[in-house]
Amino acid sequence: MLYEVVKFAATPLAHVMCRPHISGAVHVPRTGPAILAANHLSVLDSFLLPALLPRPVTFVAKNEYFSGNPVAGWFMRLGNSVPVDRESAHAAQTMLDAATEVLERGELFGIHPEGTRSPDGRLYRGKIGVAWLALRTGAPVLPVALSGTEKVLPVGAKVPRPARIGIKIGAPMTFEGDHANARDRRRVTDEIMAAIQRLSGQEYVPAYASSVKAASNGSEANGSSSNGSGSNGSGSNGSAAGAGGEAATSKIVTSDPVDGARG
Repeated sequence: MLYEVVKFAATPLAHVMCRPHISGAVHVPRTGPAILAANHLSVLDSFLLPALLPRPVTFVAKNEYFSGNPVAGWFMRLGNSVPVDRESAHAAQTMLDAATEVLERGELFGIHPEGTRSPDGRLYRGKIGVAWLALRTGAPVLPVALSGTEKVLPVGAKVPRPARIGIKIGAPMTFEGDHANARDRRRVTDEIMAAIQRLSGQEYVPAYASSVKAASNGSEANGSSSNGSGSNGSGSNGSAAGAGGEAATSKIVTSDPVDGARG
């Protein structure tokens, strides 16, 4: 009931603030489960998509979205998002279990396969959770391309600002394979990311956004020291931080030999 009340109030606000251009909404099924796999440009992505689509969409978002920016946290709670502690050793499996329950109830589940916001507007390599869900539940995947959402709430901003956004929804994708097979998960994830890239037109980067962010943060932290460009900067320790960031949160990915650096 609360979701319907919030959506009734939020949808007109989202239209006024964002002047959205939506295409492909016909691909969203009127009933039954589906996975909306979207690129990730803004903390408000998982609020705006449910607000602007006719059916409720459940996202799982990291705790920091709820506790960091009070405005963003308010939007997350009102948008039916479920908080997950990304520092927990079982965070990835907790998210997947919650998503499976949503899909088994015949509802829509939203996910950002990149795992974190793009640091520069490009599209980064997808993590394999979306493939695990698709293969485990049999739910169709709808690739979604968001544009302009980073202008509504730029990084560091406390208050949303008016900006025109776009939402493109692609045709449903279904897959065959074994959710327990690492190669099947990697193949399906790459197909989904390719579909998102075709819709968004973003430049694709074959690396995890989390690793790029970790390496960048390591370089900045050590850039002014003599070791800034050495092993303590963006070199081996920076890469280890990127790999460890996901290794500490996903038992699925850490057992996935085709996932490269796992970060």
